[in-house]
Amino acid sequence: MKRVKDIPFFKNIVEVREFEFGVFYFFDGLVISEMKEGIVFDWNMASKAINAAKEIFGENKPIAYISNRINSYTVVPTEWLKFYKNRHQLAYYSVVGATQGSFASIVLERMFFKESLRQFTDLEAAITWSMEKINNQGKEKFSNHVK
Repeated sequence: MKRVKDIPFFKNIVEVREFEFGVFYFFDGLVISEMKEGIVFDWNMASKAINAAKEIFGENKPIAYISNRINSYTVVPTEWLKFYKNRHQLAYYSVVGATQGSFASIVLERMFFKESLRQFTDLEAAITWSMEKINNQGKEKFSNHVK
């Protein structure tokens, strides 16, 4: 699987935040995470990433998020309600994985993100989809203000 820093899109990076649980790459309207192997991802960790996104993007900008699952890790299932209630401007969510295990939690995630969740086996395809969605959302908002 490809890592964010190894693809051409990396040249568009705005900021990188490294946490004890993983690395978050911030682009214009897009966040890509790569969690460390074996992490049990919980709300405390998620809130650090959310606060970083608020610092970088502000409170109101729609964001696409890609979970680039290059390593095996677990999300605490009981924390999903907190993730959902505090998703802020998270408009689109995609998961990139190479194995069936990468997508094991997607059934639960789909309960919260419905149509805005996609799964991919290629990081660059996920980036293309995410950027198209964010760019189109911006155009829709602009055209609604012009009318």
